[in-house]
Amino acid sequence: MTHETSTSRTSRRSALGLLGAAPIAVGLLTAGRPAHAEASAARSIPADLRAGGKFDRFIADRAANDLFSGVVLLAYRGRPVLRRTYGMANKASSIPNRLDTRFDLASVTKTLTAVAVAQLAQQGKIAFHEKLGTYLQGFPAEIGQTVTVHQLLTHTSGIGRPAVGTEPPTRPEWNTIQKVWDGTAKAIRALPLQFTPGTQYRYSNDGFFLLGEIVAAVSGRSYYDYVRQHIFTPARMPHSDFFTKTQVTADRTIARPYATQPSGPRADFTTSDFFPFVGGPHRGAYATATDLLAFARALRNGTLLGPAYAELITTGKMIMPPSEQQGLTRQHLFYGYGFTDAIVGGRHVIGHSGSSAGAANNLDTYPELDWTAVILSNYDTPIAPIVEMERQIITENARPSAGTAS
Repeated sequence: MTHETSTSRTSRRSALGLLGAAPIAVGLLTAGRPAHAEASAARSIPADLRAGGKFDRFIADRAANDLFSGVVLLAYRGRPVLRRTYGMANKASSIPNRLDTRFDLASVTKTLTAVAVAQLAQQGKIAFHEKLGTYLQGFPAEIGQTVTVHQLLTHTSGIGRPAVGTEPPTRPEWNTIQKVWDGTAKAIRALPLQFTPGTQYRYSNDGFFLLGEIVAAVSGRSYYDYVRQHIFTPARMPHSDFFTKTQVTADRTIARPYATQPSGPRADFTTSDFFPFVGGPHRGAYATATDLLAFARALRNGTLLGPAYAELITTGKMIMPPSEQQGLTRQHLFYGYGFTDAIVGGRHVIGHSGSSAGAANNLDTYPELDWTAVILSNYDTPIAPIVEMERQIITENARPSAGTAS
């Protein structure tokens, strides 16, 4: 029996420190495989990553001090090794976070958009070198005939404002999906270039919104329907979707985002006029930790993209300045096409982070070591200390998976 069911009967304070699910026993990781394969897999899991190990204790301590609320999932060779849940998905209703809780992915959503663009490029419907004006209208010539798809994907287009939260806000009157989409598209088209395209790296939510517009224009269907049909369904992500504000507040499986207020306490961000009516190509998809693990697996095994295109979008192309490194140290961080490519301990760590009011997330995959780490939180308290410890332990102690580079 897991701890998930028992947390609903605990007090709010004690729920913050309870474990949401027992870790899977190492001996069960490779059910159906030969005994020697099970033994090999067990030996490849460092003690610090096992139940009760250094990493497990560190997360528990942060949760006990109300610095973390959410789900942590570690997987080796695609199979969960450690699964923990902490805190409350809905404090007012005393609903704890569970393994099936859906979290706002924030900017991890950009990985979905990048895969969608790459799928259409793989089909010959989008070219990375083509100009923005080839696919979308309404831009002045200096933008439409200058900015490329490659620049939008690498945050080098000069379009939009770089910092999280500075994109055109969702206005209270934007109370339908179409109003949000049309209003955001119009606001972006009114922006001047921030710099000459291709000359700088500046993180841009607006640029990724335009990529979503391109996906819709080229595919002939809404961005949301495209992602549902071509990413969520084939990757076997049944709990993932884009939800409206009404759906978020009504669904007991969706974690409420608890945003830190200037005065200190956290508040349910869904009660704010600035809580988005719906997410978009730049941020705001919802998923469970297990769905993100399925996404990582589908990206690697050829379900979503051919190997060459999967490698293309996940390979670093632009160096990310220290100001963009989310408080992480001892690593070199690059941006590919909607994915970050960090070099930690001589190993590639591929994924993306996401943060917004009441959300702090991270998806890491280790292609050379065959590990995946998912951290989803409905607090905006930084999770950099958790991510840094995870990366340090895996890269320093984990053995290369069979068939991968050593």
